[in-house]
Amino acid sequence: MPSPSSIEPILQQDDGGRPCEVFPLPVDEAVLDALIVDLFENHWDKIVFGPIIQGAAYEIRAAAKPHKIGLLDGYLTIHFGPSHVHLCIGDNFGVPSHPTPDALRRHRRTARAEFFRSLDDSGCPVTWGLRLFNGAGEQQMTVFLPNPFLAADDTLLATPDWSRLALWEEINRRYLNREPDGRDRTGTGFSHG
Repeated sequence: MPSPSSIEPILQQDDGGRPCEVFPLPVDEAVLDALIVDLFENHWDKIVFGPIIQGAAYEIRAAAKPHKIGLLDGYLTIHFGPSHVHLCIGDNFGVPSHPTPDALRRHRRTARAEFFRSLDDSGCPVTWGLRLFNGAGEQQMTVFLPNPFLAADDTLLATPDWSRLALWEEINRRYLNREPDGRDRTGTGFSHG
């Protein structure tokens, strides 16, 4: 684990050309399993999740805590009753009679995981979350965390509610040993593009 606050963000541009800071995470199965189970078992009512790709944004809110979360053959499955999500976070070997080819196993598995914060035009954070990408660089899932500029129902807040950064700060401490840097409270309102 890195030393406290030694993690510096990497400044990138998102697909739309907007600035974004990323904090790379380990991609080993145990770390991803712990992180995703933590988010969905303990914070299911605070997060919005789904793939965000050009032309489509699946912003899903769970109606209830998952009934079950299990890991089998590299796939973490989050069961919500009739609906479920499969994420390949480890090696998917298949069955002896039909093994998964090496190239397909590398394609499916999470190859990049990162916490991120999107920035407004003045460089202030306005969105916080987690992103997972497979071995081909395709997005597997984005998890948006509570936003101080938005109420739980996604309406804009007149005054930022900085307490809504608690989950961001908690998971940064737990999974990156990273303390808050103060930049998260510099923004003045929500924007996206």
